[in-house]
Amino acid sequence: MVETRAAPRYRLSKPAKIEFGGREVDCLVRNLSLTGASLEVSSQSGIPEEFNLVVPADGLNLHCHVVWRKIYRIGVAFG
Repeated sequence: MVETRAAPRYRLSKPAKIEFGGREVDCLVRNLSLTGASLEVSSQSGIPEEFNLVVPADGLNLHCHVVWRKIYRIGVAFG
């Protein structure tokens, strides 16, 4: 399979938070690149198309917009 992504993604399992409108939703970052990430959530209920992804262990706070959704996964691009 040929990789066509703009930046390589790295697999991981890191706890994070999706923050929007004064709310927080726990998630796991499943893969991460310079341009986006795949997030695992227990429920997508109420998660908007744009939010901040906070990864406390790495000191990251990134503005994201949703690129795709599956039952327990959300693909996001940064910016």
